[in-house]
Amino acid sequence: MLEKFDELELRFEELTLQLADPEVISDRHRLEEIARERSNLGEIVELYRKHQQTSSDLEEAQILANDSDPEISQLGNEEKTRLTKELEDLDQALKLALLPKDPADEKNVIVEIRSGTGGDEAGLFAADLFRMYQRYAERRTWKVEILNTSSAHSGGFKEITFELNGHGAYSRLKYESGVHRVQRVPETESQGRIHTSTATVAVLPEVDEIDIDIDWNEVRIDIFHSGGAGGQNVNKVATAVRMTHEPSGIVVVCQDERSQSKNRARAESVLRSRLYDLEQEKQQSEEAEARRLQVGGGARAEKIRTYNFPQDRITDHRISLTVHSIDKVMDGEIDGIIEAVNADITARMLANS
Repeated sequence: MLEKFDELELRFEELTLQLADPEVISDRHRLEEIARERSNLGEIVELYRKHQQTSSDLEEAQILANDSDPEISQLGNEEKTRLTKELEDLDQALKLALLPKDPADEKNVIVEIRSGTGGDEAGLFAADLFRMYQRYAERRTWKVEILNTSSAHSGGFKEITFELNGHGAYSRLKYESGVHRVQRVPETESQGRIHTSTATVAVLPEVDEIDIDIDWNEVRIDIFHSGGAGGQNVNKVATAVRMTHEPSGIVVVCQDERSQSKNRARAESVLRSRLYDLEQEKQQSEEAEARRLQVGGGARAEKIRTYNFPQDRITDHRISLTVHSIDKVMDGEIDGIIEAVNADITARMLANS
C-alpha cells in the first residue's frame, strides 16, 4: 500500500512543477485539469507524509523506551503508546483514501418520489417523504426546486420530482434510493387498523452535458397544456413538456413552470440524469462483487426502510438499524440513519479491498 502512496506523491510533485510551466499556464483548460488533479491528490499526500513522519517518530520513541534511564524510558513508552494509536488511525485514513471515489458525489441531486401500494395512504406517505427531504435540505441550507408534480386525490402525491442544490448532496442521499414502507393508522380508518403502504424513492445525480451524450433524434418531444400550477396561463398556452427517449422507454414530464422553455430545460436535465443512472446500473450489474458490497444501496424494487408509527420505530433493513423518535426523523433529522448506512458500506468495502 505504501508503494502506491509513493507513486501518488511523485505524481503530486510532477503536477506542482507543471503548474509553473508557462505552456500550461497559457492553456486554461489544461491548467484547470492539472490544478483539479493536484487538488484531489493534496489531501492524500498530506496524510501519507503525516504517516511517514509518525512512523519515524515512533521509531525514535522506541529507542527512548529502551533507554537505561527510568525517566527517559517512561517518557519513551508514553510517547510510543500515543504514536502507535495515531499511526493506526492514519493507516485507516490511508485505506479510506485509496477506495474508489464516486465522481458524482459532489453533485446536486434530482429526487423522484412515487406512491406505491396502498392507495390514498401511499400518496400521503409520498408527500411525507418529500417533506422529510425538504426539511433535511433546509437544515443543510440546500436549495429545493420542484421540477414536476402529479397530485393524488387524497392531497398527497402520485409523483413528485425535485432538485436539491447543495455541495455533496449526492454523497449524502445516494443510498436513499429504494422502496420506503410505512405502517400506520390512516386518518380515515374508523376501526383503528394499521395499514401498510409504500413509496419509491430514486436519487439521481444532476448530470452535465459532457457526462452523457444524448442523440436528440431518438427523443420524441410533445408539448401540451399543463394540468398543474400556472393560473390562467394554463388554459391559454401549451407550456408542459413531455420527452420520450425511445431506445430506453424513459418518459419525463415537466409542467410546473409557466414557461415552456423552462419546462423543457428541466425535462432535459431530468432525462440526462435518468439516462446516466441507467448507464450506471448497467455497469454495476456487470460488476457483481462491487454491487454486492453496496448492501443493496439503490435497487428500485428493494425495500430499504420501514416507518412504523404506532411503535415509534424506523428500521433500515439493509444494516438492521432501528431508531426511534419518528416525528423528528420525518421532520428531516435523518443524518444518523444516513451516516450509519454510509459507514456500513465503507466498512464492507474496506474489508474487501
